[in-house]
This record gives sequence, structure tokens and C-alpha cells, in this order.
Amino acid sequence: MSDFDKERKAKRPPQEAAAGDDPWAKWRQPESVPTPTPAPKPRPAPAQREDAPRSAVKVEVKAEKPAATERPTGTLSPIKAAKPARPAAKRPSAAAGAPRPHPQSRGGKAHDVRPPREERPPVPQRPPRDPADISEGVRLSKVMSERAMCSRREADLWIERGWVFVNGERISELGSRISPDAEIVISKEAKLDQAKQVTILLNKPIGYVSGQPEADCKPAVTLISAESWVRQSGDPEFKPWMLRGLAPAGRLDIDSTGLLVFTQDGRIAKKLIGEDSQVEKEYLVRVSGEMVPGGLKLLQHGLELDGKPLKPAWVKQLNEDQLHFILKEGKKRQIRRMCELVGLRVIGLKRVRIGRVKLGDLQIGQWRFLRPDESF
Repeated sequence: MSDFDKERKAKRPPQEAAAGDDPWAKWRQPESVPTPTPAPKPRPAPAQREDAPRSAVKVEVKAEKPAATERPTGTLSPIKAAKPARPAAKRPSAAAGAPRPHPQSRGGKAHDVRPPREERPPVPQRPPRDPADISEGVRLSKVMSERAMCSRREADLWIERGWVFVNGERISELGSRISPDAEIVISKEAKLDQAKQVTILLNKPIGYVSGQPEADCKPAVTLISAESWVRQSGDPEFKPWMLRGLAPAGRLDIDSTGLLVFTQDGRIAKKLIGEDSQVEKEYLVRVSGEMVPGGLKLLQHGLELDGKPLKPAWVKQLNEDQLHFILKEGKKRQIRRMCELVGLRVIGLKRVRIGRVKLGDLQIGQWRFLRPDESF
């Protein structure tokens, strides 16, 4: 071995020697550390310089430098793996119409600025209905209720079942509008359904409420049973299903007695408690106290409740402690409040008639069916 060869071995870079023992040694340097300049290679002999082409030397230098794609990543490598690129789906695309951020320069750096909010397209509105269409048509259920054919709820039920005919045409769509003077006919099925509806007359005792039960009180409908039924000729057989849909048509205070009507028929309910009802209600009232001068005339007409004047009433004084009332309206506790306004206190109240139907000899707690020959 010549001195020249010894000199070449002594000047070999330490990295190459370490690479033989540790194949990962040449990748253990951090990315921030610059690559050290390789030591100058010894000048080749003259014979080699003349024979070896320059391209061969270049190829040899490239072979020593590993490709970037061959760098391993994992627990053995201190070099951090490159962050994966963000998926394209997260970025707004121009095709979808999403606004792109506008880069602006601030201090030599670009940053994203949200664009101004674009105006949303106006919400399409329905064209206004022609007033002529509104005036020409009236809801079918409303017309049937105004003609006392049935209640609106019953009318909607019959329309859904196809039991209503207008000018000879079957109507089965809810909300249909017709001419106010159109001819309306109901089918045989509707008549049979209406015939099954019952109306019950009850002599309500004190301590029972007419409608929804209150604290420590029972609803008057619980008194309707086979045991308290007063039979009449031509009555249908009482069945428990008759209690379904049975509602009070009017009310009586918890401390009042007398005639109370329960019905499944919407026509009767509308006639008795409708806003334009003209059905008379007759009461016998026992009072205490001393009436103010002119109090009887005030009871007949001139009082108001809740800021509204009362309709004229027929009031007669039977004796010192008893009055006779006939009203065409029924506000809450109306007679009791009227008497208080003239210096009297009601100690007993009994309703004896509604329309043309009288309480008669029906005892307290008993009930009967409304007869076919009776009407309010």
C-alpha cells in the first residue's frame, strides 16, 4: 500500500464509516441543520483523470445523495413526518358558489379576509288571493252550521266520509267553498249517524259541577247511569257508549240546582250556547237582604258585568225572598252578581226551563232522554 492510499483512507468522511454500522445514520440529522460540506476528494492520478469521463464522476456524486422519497419515517427517525395536505373537500369550490378568501398584504404577510355577506334571494311569496274569490265562496262546514244542519265538527267529519252533496255533487275535500245559497243534502248514512246522537236532561244537585271537575268536586255527567234513569215510552236502551262525546250545553254553578242539558248533537249545542242564541232560561231564585230603591228595574235592564251592558231580562218579585228570572244569556254566575249589585244575596237558585223544555217532576239526581216530540 502506497503512501497515497494511506492518505486517502485517513481522509474519508466519518459519515461513510458510520453508515456501514448504522444504515439510518445519514438521516439522523435534523432538517434545520445544514448539510456539512463534503471534504475535498483527493486528486486522482493523471491516468485516471485522462481516462474517466466527467459524467461518471457526476453520477457517482448523485448516487451518494439519497432520494427524498426513500426517507423512512417512524419511531426510529427523528425527522418529523410531513403533515398531510388538507382534503380538497374542505375547501370551498368555485363551482359550488362558495366565496373564496381574499388575500391582503399586512406587514408583508398574506391573510384571509371574509368577503361581505351576499344578499340572499328574496323568498317567493304566494300571490294575493283575488277578493272576488273570497266573496264568492264560503266554507261548506260554516254554511252547514249556520243552517243548523250540524256542528262544524260534524260537518267536517261528514265531508271526509263523502256524506255531503252540494248541488248534486259529492264533496269530500275539507275546506271546500260554496255559494251561500247552494243546495246542500246529506246522505242516508249522515242521517243515521245523527239519529244515534242522544240528548239527556239532568236535574243537577248541589255540589256537582257542569263541565270540568274542580277540586273536591265531581262532574255532573257521573250521575248519568242506568240506576238514575227515568224511563219513558219510546226511549232507546241506555248504553255506556252514549256517554262518549256527551257535553254540557250550558252550565249551572256548583251551588245551583235544576235543569242541565247534555248532548252529542251539535245543532242543539249551537242553539243553546251559540253567540246569537235567543233561547230563554227560566230560574227561581231565593234571596236575602234588602233591595236598593229601584233595584227591580235595574235587574230588568240597566246593569253591566265585566264592563259590558247586560241584555234586557224579565224579572219579577214573587215574595220577600223569592225572585223569578228569565234570561237570554248566561254569563258566569250572572244572576248572583246581578243581585249583589242591588243589595241582595242569593241563597238558592234553581233552573226550571230551557226554551220549551221544562224540568217537570224530574227529581234531583235523576235524568231522562229528550223525547222526539220535544225541542228547545
